[in-house]
Amino acid sequence: MIKRILLLLSLPLTGFADTMVGDFRLSVLTAEAPGARQLAQTESGLLLVGSLRQGNLYAVTSRPDETVEVVTFASSLKLPSGLALIGDDLYVGALNRVLRYRNIERTFRDNPQPEIVTDKLPDKRHHGWKYLSVGPDGFLYVPVGAPCNICESKDPRFASILRMDPDTGETTIYAAGVRNSVGMAWRPDTGELWFSDNGRDWLGDDLPPEEINRVTVPSAHYGYPYVHAGDILDPKFGAGHDPADYVAPEIKIQAHSAALGLAFYTGAQFPEAYRHALFIAEHGSWNRSAKVGYRVSVVRFDEAGPVYEPFLDVWLKGEKVSGRPNDVLVSRDGSLLISDDKAGAIYRVSYRGKPE
Repeated sequence: MIKRILLLLSLPLTGFADTMVGDFRLSVLTAEAPGARQLAQTESGLLLVGSLRQGNLYAVTSRPDETVEVVTFASSLKLPSGLALIGDDLYVGALNRVLRYRNIERTFRDNPQPEIVTDKLPDKRHHGWKYLSVGPDGFLYVPVGAPCNICESKDPRFASILRMDPDTGETTIYAAGVRNSVGMAWRPDTGELWFSDNGRDWLGDDLPPEEINRVTVPSAHYGYPYVHAGDILDPKFGAGHDPADYVAPEIKIQAHSAALGLAFYTGAQFPEAYRHALFIAEHGSWNRSAKVGYRVSVVRFDEAGPVYEPFLDVWLKGEKVSGRPNDVLVSRDGSLLISDDKAGAIYRVSYRGKPE
């Protein structure tokens, strides 16, 4: 039986050690990573954390006695929110640049200096933060958000996901018509890229839905700015466009929930029902009349298709917000790590029930 983590009270960080919810333990790994965004973890377990406006990169170490240390190994970068590892090297998406830190496990305490893979990405700050993913082909995948709420752009790299050679920085468009993706994950059993996409603002509280999309054909178009969520014509740009010409989302989520980081569960710790399930960090609304999101949800796959439901709902009590999850990562030990840029925290969800 699947036991979801649904709490009615917000999660207090002060004095919080751990809480058992059903067969899961929810704990705070650290609350000393201001603006924590995308997560990456090395083979040895070193946790690396990007940030946004803080301009910092963090390394989080854990000892057997559960002592946690947070090391700020880079600062004063422009929106260094996206992280990915290729071998021993850390790649960082920082606005218009992708940086590479060589042998990060050995150098993070020694003021490491990055190499510039490219500095030729668009430099618009509106939706300019990055999220990085490494594909089965060894290339980097880099979203470039639309430089506006809703507009057409002459530069075709805007509102897209780029496929980047990690050696040269050269790019091609892998997915077009993607307004603002801040989450990507490769489904283990198919090798396909799945990505989140945040819908446009100012169409009301419930339109358009947030999207979880799947790439089956490279360079396909996902609708923005003409069609939203597969079937909603944009009131300004939609005239003359047929929704059938664009790729519809696999999953629709409540508008303004701000679905960001994604992770397919590839660990062995959680029950079998979560095998290859897709976890989603919902950052939460900023301009809706009643707040939504601020939670982690999960999508399981069965013969009838994907089934979406809340998984961890602890940061929103009424209209009071205590945290904003923005990335999820399956740790080397099979636990689920969650970053929270409002609280500057990293949470761990571990399974403590009986083995199946």
